[in-house]
Amino acid sequence: MLVSFVTAASLGALAVCGLVWHLANDLPPLDQLETYQPSLVTQVYSSDQQRIGQFFIERRIQTPLVEIPERFRRAVIAVEDVRFFEHPGLDYIGMLRAAWTNIRRGGKVEGASTITQQLARSLFLSSERTFDRKLRELILAYKMELVLTKDKILELYLNQIYFGQGAYGIASASQTYFGKDLSGLTIAEAAFLAGLPKSPNHYSPFKAYDRAKKRQEHVLERMEEAGFLTAGEREDAVAETLNFRRPGGEQAAPYFVEHVRQLLVAKYGETLVYKGGLKVVTTLNLEMQKAAEAAFAVGLRELDKRQGWRGPLRTVDLALPALPAVAGAVSQALKVGDYREAVVTKVAKDHVLLQIGTEAARLAFEDMAWAKRRLAGSVIAKDAVFNPNLKQALKPGDVVEVMVKKLERDIVHVQLEQTPLVEGGLIALEPGNGAILAMVGGYDFGRSEYNRAIQAHRQPGSAFKPIIYAAALNQGLSPASMILDAPVVYEQRQEEKTWKPENYGHKSHGMVSLREALAHSYNLATVRLLDKVGIRNVIEFAKTVGISSPLAADLSLGLGSSSVGLLELTSAYGVLLNEGSRLEPYAIVSVEDSSGKLLEAAEVQPLPVISKETAYGITNMMEDVIQKGTGQAAKVIGRPIAGKTGTTNEFINAWFIGGAPNLVTGVYVGFDDSRSLGETESGAHAALPIWINFMREAFKQLPVMGFSVPEGITFVNIDPSTGLLDGEQEGQPGTVELFIKGSEPTQAPQRRLDPIDFYKLDQAPERAP
Repeated sequence: MLVSFVTAASLGALAVCGLVWHLANDLPPLDQLETYQPSLVTQVYSSDQQRIGQFFIERRIQTPLVEIPERFRRAVIAVEDVRFFEHPGLDYIGMLRAAWTNIRRGGKVEGASTITQQLARSLFLSSERTFDRKLRELILAYKMELVLTKDKILELYLNQIYFGQGAYGIASASQTYFGKDLSGLTIAEAAFLAGLPKSPNHYSPFKAYDRAKKRQEHVLERMEEAGFLTAGEREDAVAETLNFRRPGGEQAAPYFVEHVRQLLVAKYGETLVYKGGLKVVTTLNLEMQKAAEAAFAVGLRELDKRQGWRGPLRTVDLALPALPAVAGAVSQALKVGDYREAVVTKVAKDHVLLQIGTEAARLAFEDMAWAKRRLAGSVIAKDAVFNPNLKQALKPGDVVEVMVKKLERDIVHVQLEQTPLVEGGLIALEPGNGAILAMVGGYDFGRSEYNRAIQAHRQPGSAFKPIIYAAALNQGLSPASMILDAPVVYEQRQEEKTWKPENYGHKSHGMVSLREALAHSYNLATVRLLDKVGIRNVIEFAKTVGISSPLAADLSLGLGSSSVGLLELTSAYGVLLNEGSRLEPYAIVSVEDSSGKLLEAAEVQPLPVISKETAYGITNMMEDVIQKGTGQAAKVIGRPIAGKTGTTNEFINAWFIGGAPNLVTGVYVGFDDSRSLGETESGAHAALPIWINFMREAFKQLPVMGFSVPEGITFVNIDPSTGLLDGEQEGQPGTVELFIKGSEPTQAPQRRLDPIDFYKLDQAPERAP
């Protein structure tokens, strides 16, 4: 019996050894663990080093152990593996303790996996619960302890483990749950995070806060038991309120970040961008970006209201018991400025009562007055109906969008809103270096990722005219040069038909100066000027200042008939505002790899493409657009600015582009399906208010700068009716005009005789001989 027992035991031991040998030889090599590089997050920053975006497969920020706070390391060790620095990867004492605890409590309530085992499982093995996998885990943990130091194992573990909400590693978890760097974590926050790896979904504070809190308190108890905390420190940590950052928060500058992502993938490939842990610093000015998004949203909402109300979002049955769910339960406290859905409960004499989740709300008729114009279809000009009786606009059960206007103890005051369907784009550049400072590619990135600031090409209308007038100055004309603004018909020989351009309002103005024609956006004068300068010459000039889109080689170009991108036209304006020097617009300042090696750095190279004199001449003319032309609303900015409005036929597109030497911004508004914005929705009415609201805020960061007068410019007093030297004719005061030196007039107009002059001569008293 003894021989049989020894033989069986020996065979069993040999079998176990054989199995262990087999599994050990089938395990992955560990020689590269010291230099192991996990999948890392590429981080995107604004120009002032604020993070605005991330690209990742696993959201992980690699952090050296020395940069991980001691309080967090202790929290993890206390709850996961208190004997971590004592065992060789396998904690036999811990195994026995866990087994005894589980037997006493009649189930598995405590595990015995060491930190090294968990790391081995995370790096090399699946999560399946089999004896084979567990044995491999034990062998790997033992071997890892032979090739790595304890500190290295702990560093790998804290950067590798999953914390929930898409966060891998402690640095990413700290940002995800608390929106702060590791150095800012409190003991309470560190204990909470240390408790997550066991079951991130089960202990999520967003799903079960009480359970997550109990887990945190368990971690703090273990820290006290291990001697890492005093009783008083534990009690203080338990009492501390945890302020979590809600998941799914809005991303800063989503259109800009997506633009940067596309640039990076095109240059470095998806693997490096999504796994390489790049650090990308961009040109974005975050404060300007916030101002741009706010101005753009307000502008589109105001335009949408002018077009008309489309009616309630839907109608629900008030008899249903789950009314709060219908209106959208409020998970967070309401605050002024919030946009929410609300359900109408009662229509009173001068107001409407609503419910927002569980909150009662009041909508005064004066806060929904714009809804008197009801839009029954998509054609704004035809489908708008005016109904002055607001009591008929809503009925109980209607679900509408509202904005919180005022909060009182028992009632929430709101105003009627609707999410605009109209789209558009905004781009802001620094003319002196081409940096993209702000970008808005549409009303809502979640609704449409199509970036209208970059990808859309729309007819600019009169916003293209400064290119034509600048080309004219480049050929030797001056702002005082006269052009006829009168009806004209052109024959289109290829199509065997005629084309008759029209001014806005169907009025003509006779002989006008180029300055006046541009300021008031006279179409007839501009088409004649284009014909005089030459279509080919204008197209070549447009290419010179950065227009890359194909341009129509016919006179309709004078009315902005050729579609261009917002970025390219705004950049071309930047050339005019920057004394004729062109700089390629750029979004990325620098790119570093995960080790800090510089991969890319922007090089600003200004290229003079037109003379300073031409640039100053057209800029000075565009200043008059603001001072006395179609852009007069922008005078409220209160500093030297130049710009131009643009409106296309049927009010399909509305533009405004302009700025100062240190900032140029372009805005366009229009439906994606190219339908009309509505009567009178010109560039001055639909796009300029957005531009003004943005520039007011953006200019707060910038010094006041005027347009420098080049040495080659001279100022001459002229007769405004002829463009010649001021002849000081009675009743016709002269005006000062700029000229490129050598092109100024040298003759005064001949004095025109009036029949009244002969009468005056007859009435003159006879003089003594």
